[in-house]
Amino acid sequence: MPQSINLLIAYPKPVIRAGLLKMLDGSGIKVVGEANHAREAVAMARKLAPDVVLIDAILPGVDSFDVVRKLRATVPDAKLLVLSAVDNPTYMARAHAAGATDYLLEELSADELVTAVRTAAAGKAPGKGSRYTTFLSQLENRESPGPAAGKLTPREQQVLRHISLGLPNKEIASSLAISVETVKEHVQNILRKMGLKDRTQAAVWAAQQEPA
Repeated sequence: MPQSINLLIAYPKPVIRAGLLKMLDGSGIKVVGEANHAREAVAMARKLAPDVVLIDAILPGVDSFDVVRKLRATVPDAKLLVLSAVDNPTYMARAHAAGATDYLLEELSADELVTAVRTAAAGKAPGKGSRYTTFLSQLENRESPGPAAGKLTPREQQVLRHISLGLPNKEIASSLAISVETVKEHVQNILRKMGLKDRTQAAVWAAQQEPA
């Protein structure tokens, strides 16, 4: 019998929570708490010290990714999984910057949910077939297309990719594990090399280069 995994679910939608509980039934994953809002999630995490926290990407009245950061600080040993109704690259980038282990879609199957929770609890990265893994690989390695992008260093191309997703300097720094000051320096270099006025123009330019 595999060791039980303690899971905290932070999800305001009762129907979704009920579905998650049914999907986890008999899996050996023990739901130790159900939180309806951000403050309750942080308080329950502090009290229960779960192995894994499953959190809604859109909690009412707050920025869910700020909550992910708070949970990371409150229960640093817990693995944080973001569950979302939308396949949104900006959300995935922000989840990564906030310290989430995985980003799951609500349409996932029971087997996929159990596997994701068990994988996270074991301290392993999501599998190669994971949408989150694929996205993070693209975020890290994909070069911006177009001849002008040849002016940029690989790191500047990474920063530009993050800018195109609308991430602020602090989240870019967290995602790339560099300082905010270094991000600012890269942004200034990007603008100078590309002949752009500000990061908004940079984001628009990058978005225009995306393949159809």
